[in-house]
Amino acid sequence: MASVTLLSRPGCHLCDAARDVVVREIVDFPAATLVEISIDSDPELADRYAEEIPVVLIDDRVHNIWRIDPARLRAALEEATR
Repeated sequence: MASVTLLSRPGCHLCDAARDVVVREIVDFPAATLVEISIDSDPELADRYAEEIPVVLIDDRVHNIWRIDPARLRAALEEATR
């Protein structure tokens, strides 16, 4: 089982693009779950990631920031769901 977290912010075009990639890739991994959190809802996340969103975490570790490469995400999900 893998936990994928997308840290985003409303109105962020890079976040919208990252969400599209994550949703498209995660569908092939039924053992993976996806949660999206707006950094605006958590002051600690906002302080930490204000200039780095979107951020994709896999099992609470940073996988990528800004632009998400589908092949790299898929490889990480394959590894995390073994």
